[in-house]
Amino acid sequence: MPLYEFECDCGEVKEELVSMGTNSIKCINCGKDMKKVISCSSFVLKGSGWAFDNYGSTKTKKKNK
Repeated sequence: MPLYEFECDCGEVKEELVSMGTNSIKCINCGKDMKKVISCSSFVLKGSGWAFDNYGSTKTKKKNK
């Protein structure tokens, strides 16, 4: 199950492991529905292989004789 972030009108923010179809959960402070929000991601592609890995290269490989 994915980890989602939920926010309530009262200011409460909570991360919860829920199924993908879940759009809201109950707030523990006020009992209202908390809505799913989009969080900032900390995902970063680092290293030399991501930009220059020759994946789309048109060079042909040498054949061994």
